[in-house]
Amino acid sequence: MATIEKIDHADALSAHRFRYFEFMMAASCVVLVCSNIIGAGKVASVFGFSFGAGVLFFPLSYIAGDVLTEVYGYARARRVFWASVAAAVFAAAMAAFITAVPPAPDWNVDVGGITRQDAFALNFAQAPRIVAASVLAIWAGEFVNAFVLAKMKLASGGRNLWMRMIGSTAAGQAVDKIIFYPLAFAGVWDTSLVLKVMATNYLLQVAWEALLTPVTYRIIGFMKRAEGVDVYDKETDFTPFSVKS
Repeated sequence: MATIEKIDHADALSAHRFRYFEFMMAASCVVLVCSNIIGAGKVASVFGFSFGAGVLFFPLSYIAGDVLTEVYGYARARRVFWASVAAAVFAAAMAAFITAVPPAPDWNVDVGGITRQDAFALNFAQAPRIVAASVLAIWAGEFVNAFVLAKMKLASGGRNLWMRMIGSTAAGQAVDKIIFYPLAFAGVWDTSLVLKVMATNYLLQVAWEALLTPVTYRIIGFMKRAEGVDVYDKETDFTPFSVKS
């Protein structure tokens, strides 16, 4: 059976070689970028129940955040959050630039009553506003999630992981939604729709996290055994304004 070393200070990890940390960072960046660019702008309806389509995948970023904080500690999770934000900002800037580049006349033909340029702009022109709102929301929500999870881990001595994951997600998602939806869609969607989607997405994402708790348990257990560490943030500087790990 793999030995898991309990680490009380992040500095003790400076010489430790991790097997999966870079993969977790890459996965977090991909999920955040795709959720912002692909999923955030569409409202889906199933059986008359309206919700933001991104809710189906965006919770994966919070699950990744839970895994990162629980296994590697707050400081390394914070480093991943900043990398994810940088990736989202680049994706938004790229979308804005490509949308603004004049289209070739032989490409910009009318397709079903709308030009290809207009169709492209409908899909991507709003991305900078969405990502700007998301950057603020993620900055606050992910850090609240990680902070609450790390502090609850210290208070519980590492017990009751399910309670810590759901509790931290409930706090982080509340902050995220309160910031994101008004900033991203006020004036674009009706106010009633903004409030409706904000509330339903919050409830869905917390419920989604709860339903996936057994899966998250297995991932965290595997990661701790594979990395051989279990970090407790006893002397961690919890400022979000740092990339130091």
